[in-house]
Amino acid sequence: MQASHRITHILGGGSDGWGVFSKARRMIADGIPVTELTIGEHDIRTAAPILQDMHRAAIEGHTGYAAVPGTASLRDRVAARVTRRTGVPTARENVMITPGGQAGLYATHVACCDVGDTALFIDPYYATYPGTIRGAGAEPLAVAARPEDGFQPRAADIAAVADGATSLLINSPNNPTGVVYTRETLEGIARVCTDHDLWLISDEVYDTQVWAGEHISPRALPGMAERTLVIGSMSKSHAMTGSRCGWVVGPADMIEHLTNLATHTTYGVPGFIQDAAVFALDQGAAFEAEIGEPFRRRRAMAQEILAGQNAVTLVPSDGAMYLMLDVRSTGLSGEDFADALLDAHRIAVMPGESFGKAAAGHLRVAMTVDDTRFAEALRTLCDFAREKAQLA
Repeated sequence: MQASHRITHILGGGSDGWGVFSKARRMIADGIPVTELTIGEHDIRTAAPILQDMHRAAIEGHTGYAAVPGTASLRDRVAARVTRRTGVPTARENVMITPGGQAGLYATHVACCDVGDTALFIDPYYATYPGTIRGAGAEPLAVAARPEDGFQPRAADIAAVADGATSLLINSPNNPTGVVYTRETLEGIARVCTDHDLWLISDEVYDTQVWAGEHISPRALPGMAERTLVIGSMSKSHAMTGSRCGWVVGPADMIEHLTNLATHTTYGVPGFIQDAAVFALDQGAAFEAEIGEPFRRRRAMAQEILAGQNAVTLVPSDGAMYLMLDVRSTGLSGEDFADALLDAHRIAVMPGESFGKAAAGHLRVAMTVDDTRFAEALRTLCDFAREKAQLA
């Protein structure tokens, strides 16, 4: 017996890009201390009041099947939040609740693409993007954003491969680069989508983590609401990564189709988790800012540390919980640098190559340990890069 081609080719025949991370975890399992700056996991846990409300909802009996598109109360809260943050009128029928943002990414590609369709995405990318597209039966095609452009994708580069494609996936604020797409970038993307009749899937799970500039949802641009599906999540904004509660926002008819898909796949999200998400959203923007504050603070620390040396260059990281560092001066690939750094100093970072070809020679650093350890690790990384650059 054989597994399906679709499932055996999710990785496209290559690496999943997590070799350094896996090596670091093996070291930790063997009792070797490692400073992990790898994954986007807060160094705080979900706030106790949210968990207490989740417990209350479960004890009071909201443990049976919940409505598949989501509870009315949570869909209404998400709709109100999106309306307030983007200015686009959004109602309950424009929202479906999903088991985290990743489930939303998969569902939207199933909804937009037939088997064999071409689905575009921007490189550098979050590591699951191409596999998600393959899992949905489509063919992923990366469009490189260039380091010399600050990883802002060029509309002309997207347009050059857009003929015959069905969808385009973008992510701003961006994981892995920390780049926030400018209005000019997003307007160019919108023109390409309109000219080539593409669905735009906009991953906006970091929309509350913007340290410079502004987050613009492309759904708010003229003519884009009817062709844009937005992915949101409680994971990053409320430190609820393990609760698996996200959403898709889009045209009402597409939400109906997505609800049919969820009925035959995930069958919704537990009601007590949705109730806790309502409670969390009701804490307002001040609570979201509190969750994001450690990353704002560490970004400022990093800018100061990196300004004092010239071996490592910081990509303009204006959002999210990551820094993208250019270490090409060392003559090493991002993968070789990260592997050597782990061996020499027990500091684990993600190679840029884990997120596509465009970020080769770069590192993604997650700002997810306490301030003192973070500053110490970053200084050590810079010293290590300087040593390697002198040898290059």
